[in-house]
Amino acid sequence: MTQRVAVLGTGKIGEALLSGMIRAGFSPSDLVVTARRSERAAELRTRYGVEAVSNAEAAKTADTLILTVKPQDMGALLDELAPHVPAERLVISGAAGIPTAYIEQRLADGIPVVRVMTNTPALVDEAMSVISGGTHATEAHLAHAEEIFNAVGKSIRVPETQQDAATALSGSGPAYFYYLVEAMTDAGILLGLPRAQAHDLIVQAAIGAAVMLRDSGEHPVKLREAVTSPAGTTINAIRELENHGVRAALLAALEAARDRSRELASGNSN
Repeated sequence: MTQRVAVLGTGKIGEALLSGMIRAGFSPSDLVVTARRSERAAELRTRYGVEAVSNAEAAKTADTLILTVKPQDMGALLDELAPHVPAERLVISGAAGIPTAYIEQRLADGIPVVRVMTNTPALVDEAMSVISGGTHATEAHLAHAEEIFNAVGKSIRVPETQQDAATALSGSGPAYFYYLVEAMTDAGILLGLPRAQAHDLIVQAAIGAAVMLRDSGEHPVKLREAVTSPAGTTINAIRELENHGVRAALLAALEAARDRSRELASGNSN
């Protein structure tokens, strides 16, 4: 049976998801979008051949609603949708820190809600999406969410109690790697390399390391030890990382990100 899917609040992640679904075989005629600005809606309509409608119209006509607005905009969107969403709709939320219970309480009784935390590599079909079901979500609802988000990468299921941790680790994760690449590029410049060469060296090292982590099946410790010769350059660098508390800083940083996700879930957006 054909499922009509609506992406509400189609920003960068929403558009990445939309384009990924089309590449994965979803028909544009079965996809609708909403956008805050009319010119943005027109742009999406022209670019992908999808229908652009109001939030209320999407709620009335689509079988699945994917909410891709920012967390601080979720309350207003749900207030707008509530009068129009029938109980059989599947609602998928991609807003960080917003629990399924928050959405369930603002919509009709029995509406299935699935919470998904994806990340920006969705823009290049390399996302990691973390999926959790709400009170009324069935296996079929979770499988449908996986089908949608697998169009832009990979997905895993976790209990919703682990979503804040997943947000800290995976949702925010790309930023940590960009931060590291930025710092290593600066180090390359300090050591005498031109910026462009330092950047290329580090990016390719990151890609190679990531592929080895994914495909070798080896623990990262073993892969690191394979590069770390006795009394060599790598062990001297790692000693300095340990002396400067890099490992401890990462642990503290991820705890801070998890705690912020919890604050968002509790309604503290300050």
